[in-house]
Amino acid sequence: MKIRMMAAVLAASVALPLGAASATDLEVTHWWTSGGESAAVAELAKAFDATGNHWVDGAIAGSGGTARPIMISRITGGDPMGATQFNHGRQAEELVQAGLMRDLTDVATAEKWKDIIRPSSLLDSCTIDGKIYCAPVNIHSWQWLWLSNAAFKKAGVEVPKNWDEFVAAAPALEKAGILPLAVGGQPWQAAGAFDVLMVAIAGKDTFNKVFKDKDAEAAAGPEIAKVFKAADDARRMSKGTNVQDWNQATNLVITGKAGGQIMGDWAQGEFALAGQKAGTDYTCLPGLGVNEIISTGGDAFYFPLLKDEEKSKAQAVLAKTLLDPKTQVAFNLKKGSLPVRGDVDLAAANDCMKKGLDILSKGNVIQGTDQLLSADSQKQKEDLFSEFFANPSMTPEDAQKRFAEIIASAD
Repeated sequence: MKIRMMAAVLAASVALPLGAASATDLEVTHWWTSGGESAAVAELAKAFDATGNHWVDGAIAGSGGTARPIMISRITGGDPMGATQFNHGRQAEELVQAGLMRDLTDVATAEKWKDIIRPSSLLDSCTIDGKIYCAPVNIHSWQWLWLSNAAFKKAGVEVPKNWDEFVAAAPALEKAGILPLAVGGQPWQAAGAFDVLMVAIAGKDTFNKVFKDKDAEAAAGPEIAKVFKAADDARRMSKGTNVQDWNQATNLVITGKAGGQIMGDWAQGEFALAGQKAGTDYTCLPGLGVNEIISTGGDAFYFPLLKDEEKSKAQAVLAKTLLDPKTQVAFNLKKGSLPVRGDVDLAAANDCMKKGLDILSKGNVIQGTDQLLSADSQKQKEDLFSEFFANPSMTPEDAQKRFAEIIASAD
């Protein structure tokens, strides 16, 4: 009831386009509530409203960990929305298998999604038993270190070019009263930071051995031990962050109160909203400046099966609109992500987005852990790293042992 009331209030602030008196209202749930995210989702709403239908915004605050259980509960409880955001991967797998989600294969075929969506793994993540169940909207990569140029200037040290230089600069930052590394309290932030460290330090092959092949021996091995040593450095550098949400941690970097943040490219939306310029006000290091590889996870929209024929028609229109070239450009420029279409013009991309596009064009990519692990295994990993970052008494060795056990039982 609270969600529907909130959606109605938000919808009232969105003007209907001319000639849309008979527009079909379609509630769309998502967890994009930060300033940059809200600006991006407004582009999707504007594009859908232009079709003569009406986007009813069902934003749920608290990021995916809070929003997904609410979304799933509504769908399984017989109160489905018109469309809902999930990450690329296995988060909606059980809903599809239960027959609660709409098959979009007809839309995907008519719009030639297999020809335009790249990398193909994005559409593969939407495909179950040969049928397509979601519309990818962006490529989000986790593998970035965002640095405040002002913070390093105040500390009297050069802006780091890689992770080792960043760790070495931490004492100077602390002496200047600056938090070296901002890590918010949401469990997925700590787990994501570890995944980024793994790719940078242990490399792509080890990352795939652990998360794709579920190799528990590799997870317990010496290469991952090096990653846990780096995670221990990150834990020490982030002590005293004292914020919960990821965008609050990003704001510490924007305001120069923190030297850096390991966070996905969605952080760019916050820098843009603050009027900061890549390369001038902040620096971005893909792959932590060590190993320039990015993950090709991101966001997709799923469409619950609805009994209302008009809303079902509107679902197909929305799916088509999400992949429209103009929508892709407008949305992703605001979101800080890369488009899923390989045929759109991104001349307006900033320096960091261009770095991401270059890495993508070279094929230096990995799948995100949301695509490689089940939701249950991912949750176990998040719980472990949330505890590790919060509890200095947990040794890297003990944490690695628990991590290997999670990988051994992962599905």
